[in-house]
Amino acid sequence: MTEAQIQEYRQDTPGVDHYMHFNNAGAALMPAPVISAIQKHIELEAVNGGYEAASIARKQIDNFYTSLAKLINTSADNIAFSGSSTQAYTVALSSIPFQKGDVIITTNEDYVSNQIAFLQLEKYKGIKLLRVPDREEGGFDIDAMEDLARVHHPRLIAVTHIPTSSGLIQDVEGAGKICKKYDCLYLVDACQSVGQLELDVEVLQCDFLTASFRKFMRGPRGTGFLYASNRVLKAGFEPNFMDLHSARWEAENGYRAVSNAMRFETWERSYALVLGAMAATDYALTIGMDKIQKRVIELSTLLRKQLEGRDHLKVLDHGEKLGGIVTLGVDKWSAGKLQAALRSKGINASIVWQGSALINFANRNLEWALRLSPHYYNTENEIEKVVRVLDTL
Repeated sequence: MTEAQIQEYRQDTPGVDHYMHFNNAGAALMPAPVISAIQKHIELEAVNGGYEAASIARKQIDNFYTSLAKLINTSADNIAFSGSSTQAYTVALSSIPFQKGDVIITTNEDYVSNQIAFLQLEKYKGIKLLRVPDREEGGFDIDAMEDLARVHHPRLIAVTHIPTSSGLIQDVEGAGKICKKYDCLYLVDACQSVGQLELDVEVLQCDFLTASFRKFMRGPRGTGFLYASNRVLKAGFEPNFMDLHSARWEAENGYRAVSNAMRFETWERSYALVLGAMAATDYALTIGMDKIQKRVIELSTLLRKQLEGRDHLKVLDHGEKLGGIVTLGVDKWSAGKLQAALRSKGINASIVWQGSALINFANRNLEWALRLSPHYYNTENEIEKVVRVLDTL
């Protein structure tokens, strides 16, 4: 990205005039076209009524699916809108006809909500949960994953692409090859990678992929999506408790799920937020995910380098490939006071607690970590300021 382009993206982002926003892994700052799309539809509803506004904007709303399909290299029929990444994830899990004794293989770094869902399946469905051991340098051991797959014949392998608690980029392509080889289902949580990394579901070979718009996609809160492959659609997978949008009531005692991924949706949603999510997708596509990925990795790498070698804090990220989340252990501060002190200096950051990364943090004797997550609209000057403030504090 040129300096002129970065300034253009910052001019599109009202929030940069107020804070140095390093909480993009939590919720990024929305650009002007996203804000405008939401506001315009709210105004349309105010004048015309909610149902009527949806009818007027129907063509735009339908473009949500084609825009998002372009972003991850799939068809509009494979995309479902969701209220959040977690909602999409649990809907996908609910569609898999697990039997007692089925095996799920996951990683120690998988997101806390996913881990809880697996434990519930273990409790109520009698599945067996296996976790792949980590490599010393970080990330799951791909050879150990294949050994588990060969021995246990899993029903599902589930991998979080980038954990919420570190910059680690997990080997989701390698896991996809294992799933293909051993003919098991594959579920990818891309909540922290969509919007900062280039993604291609054909390369990943996944059956399901879930993500949120509020993070690196720069969309509104309350929006997410699910990708469902042709394989699961043709196999007739359907979530628990569909409604009149996702299925058709064809006989007194019979129904039929719709043929595409809309079977994973329900009828009610905020169309203002759908249009905001579409605007965020189009904004990313216009810039180019290749440029966004390069810029995010450059900034996060610069931030780590500038923070290394200090006595009062430690860069915690470890792994062969690292993305746009930088986590720090900070001495002599409580988490809440540190976050408030940074906010008072005009810096937005977040805290990751042990409960969100239980296995990793417990093994490293960590109760919490400071998380800084730059995006492409952040600047090198902002990174220098953050480092200076941390040194001063």
